[in-house]
Amino acid sequence: MTGPVTLAWYGCDLATGGIVEDLRSLKPTGALSRRLGASTTAQFELVLAGAAFDWEAATAPGRALLVAVDTATDTPIWAGAVLTRDAGSAQTVQLGAATLEAYLGARYPGTQTLIGVGQAAVISALVTPALTGGPPIIIDAPATGTVMDYIVRDGDDKTIASCLAEVMALDGAPEWTIDIVWNPSHNGFQFPLRVRPKIGVQASTAVTFDFPGCVAGYTLSESYETGKGATVVTARGEGEGEDRLTSAPKEATALLAAGWPRWEYRYTPATGLTNPDQLQAHAAQSLSLMAEGGQAWTIDAVASQAPRLGQDWALGDSIHLAVETSPRHPAGTDMTARCWAWELDPGADRVRPILVEED
Repeated sequence: MTGPVTLAWYGCDLATGGIVEDLRSLKPTGALSRRLGASTTAQFELVLAGAAFDWEAATAPGRALLVAVDTATDTPIWAGAVLTRDAGSAQTVQLGAATLEAYLGARYPGTQTLIGVGQAAVISALVTPALTGGPPIIIDAPATGTVMDYIVRDGDDKTIASCLAEVMALDGAPEWTIDIVWNPSHNGFQFPLRVRPKIGVQASTAVTFDFPGCVAGYTLSESYETGKGATVVTARGEGEGEDRLTSAPKEATALLAAGWPRWEYRYTPATGLTNPDQLQAHAAQSLSLMAEGGQAWTIDAVASQAPRLGQDWALGDSIHLAVETSPRHPAGTDMTARCWAWELDPGADRVRPILVEED
């Protein structure tokens, strides 16, 4: 589908997802964005002269949720809990909101000992406490066929979000994200927390963004800075000196044999980590991401001409970039990679998939 992206904004009750008001005078002051397994934030301006009658309840920090729906496809695109609200003598209200992954940063899993449990069941167990007294999150976590161990103590003060980040950073771990859908009555929204080996659709028939064409410009960002590139990775746990828990160094043996220099990286993936197997898995996953350095493609596309976000592609999907020629790629390039994040700026008629190539 082509045509401008026009968003309808709804102020909703955070606890139920039910619509409180249609906020027609609400506009984001920058781009909206989402990322796999992580929260994002956005800022908004509400013009009081055109605000709905019950705008205060529809934008109350800690109680309200802002949801954007693409009017052309009736597809919910973005949702964020209202965290800040500033207003006074001005004719506008300034709002700040964060996607629901941030809510999991304000809830705790309690003490849980999960030994030999399926990956999806581990994430489900960690999230379950947030289902009581929280937004209408629905766990969508079919078994991945792989088991794992995970232990968390209430005294560690780890939030659910931090636990899920730890799990997702393990080698071979599943991915997760919180989506937005209409509820069955179409008078509010629900929030499926999806767990999959890989979120989205990975296929050779991925949607195409072409340059020249719907793509106004693109950037390939490559980095071998500390934390982004390494050929030897060691994960460190609790303790001091010789008693400190440490993984075996994970080495990019093929690259080293081919003449790459040793770039060493040591890090502590999480606090309270005492499981040696988890340290090994963290080191292995980090090496797989860092061995050849960080590489990300940012596509700056014209939203009214590009494949439609929410209908043709979504977070985690494969996206095909076809470049006929450019200064960076004079002979052109043709690549397919996964969308790990996106930005949407309807006012500027721009949509920006951010792609990461995987081995």
